[in-house]
Amino acid sequence: MAWAEDLPDLGESARAEFSPQLERKIGESIMNEIRLREPSYVDDPEINDYLASLGSRLVEASANPTGDFHFFAIRDNTVNAFAMFGGFIGVNTGTFLTAQSESELAGVIAHEIAHVTQNHLARQIAKEKQNTIPSMIAMALGILAARSNSNIASAAIVSTQAGLVQSQLAYSRDFEREADRMGYQSLDKAGFDVRSMGDFFERLQKAGRLYENNAPVYLRSHPLTIERISDMQNRAQGSPYRQVVGSLDFQLVRAKLRALMGTPREAVSEFETQLREKKYASQAAARYGLVFALMRAKDTSAAQREIEALSALKVASPMIAGLAAGVKTSAGDLPAAQAIYRDALQRFPQAKSLVYGYAESLFAGRQYDKALAFLDSQLQLNFADYKLYGLQAKNYAALGKRLQQHRAQAEFYLLQGQLGQAVEQLQFAQQDSDGNFQEQSAVDARLRELRILQAEEAKLKKNGGWNGG
Repeated sequence: MAWAEDLPDLGESARAEFSPQLERKIGESIMNEIRLREPSYVDDPEINDYLASLGSRLVEASANPTGDFHFFAIRDNTVNAFAMFGGFIGVNTGTFLTAQSESELAGVIAHEIAHVTQNHLARQIAKEKQNTIPSMIAMALGILAARSNSNIASAAIVSTQAGLVQSQLAYSRDFEREADRMGYQSLDKAGFDVRSMGDFFERLQKAGRLYENNAPVYLRSHPLTIERISDMQNRAQGSPYRQVVGSLDFQLVRAKLRALMGTPREAVSEFETQLREKKYASQAAARYGLVFALMRAKDTSAAQREIEALSALKVASPMIAGLAAGVKTSAGDLPAAQAIYRDALQRFPQAKSLVYGYAESLFAGRQYDKALAFLDSQLQLNFADYKLYGLQAKNYAALGKRLQQHRAQAEFYLLQGQLGQAVEQLQFAQQDSDGNFQEQSAVDARLRELRILQAEEAKLKKNGGWNGG
């Protein structure tokens, strides 16, 4: 198509300034800061599972189908999404609720994926010749703060090159058009409705006119123009019509987010009204939202009745299974909850929410050895999952196995970029005498490895090249 030739593929030009390894290191550092210190970070495995699934589908259809991406949510009712170094992409919860279809949400995420595959953030910062890693991290954190917070004069920006951050807040017109073009291609290849991209952005722009000089965050960091929206719509008109039915999990995530809004009783009333008046896009999602709201209201008996009505719809989702197990747990029926988890894990073995839930139920039932065996099997599949190590540490602590507890806690900290705390935990493990020779030797070897990492980071910091860990 002619429009696809309007822009050159500029993505590789930034590689002279930043290697993929460097970008990933910076992205991990910023992501760790968000996890540890950002109160709006959504630490919800179900929402993260859904984002990972949707994101991976789009990445596979992108310009870099083997790229290493990580998707996460920020609890904020405004519409926003942003891309960071190393493939880390954040999406505000308000974007889920504003999108009228899964294809619209996918269009926003595909656009952000394109910002990553085309190295737009690296190319922005490279123009300013900020060559040391600490300054790049500070710059990226400032841009992130500006994009994530409606109050542009945030502390992160005030303390770090405020004028520079302000000038770099908005991507250039060429970058935005490039992300539109590449995002559209990914959306189409992934099987979504390509018309949704232009429709969603057009709706945002119309809403933005009401704000005058106080436009929403997304419109400031992703400047929309009539020309851009027309380009999107013209591309869609040249494609054959495709009717796309959104996934059930998209509707369930939206219902969960709505059930978390307002007071528990307000949430219960909203979903009861939806069901009574049959005003819902999905009956299963409306019933799911009602059960979740009843759990928030601590009305376990009503939640049990409603989960039976939801189960009668015979729809399969790890989110529904996890909620059913949660209701049984609240009712004090751990064996029934564990049976639900075991059955669901057979059908949805990749669902981290079910993995964590089952491990927690075993811990609650004081089945520590069984929990550890299960966690060990999961770590064979997901060796970089810090939450599994945290659960492992809890179970070892309950059994009084202090060396193993500290060893697991060390990996928990390490995977979150807290190298100093990880070393400290291994030092504690060395002091404990409850491990055998093999376990003690493993601790000593791991401690030597982490001290080498500490020395490398100290050297880089001394040379002005790194300020992480």
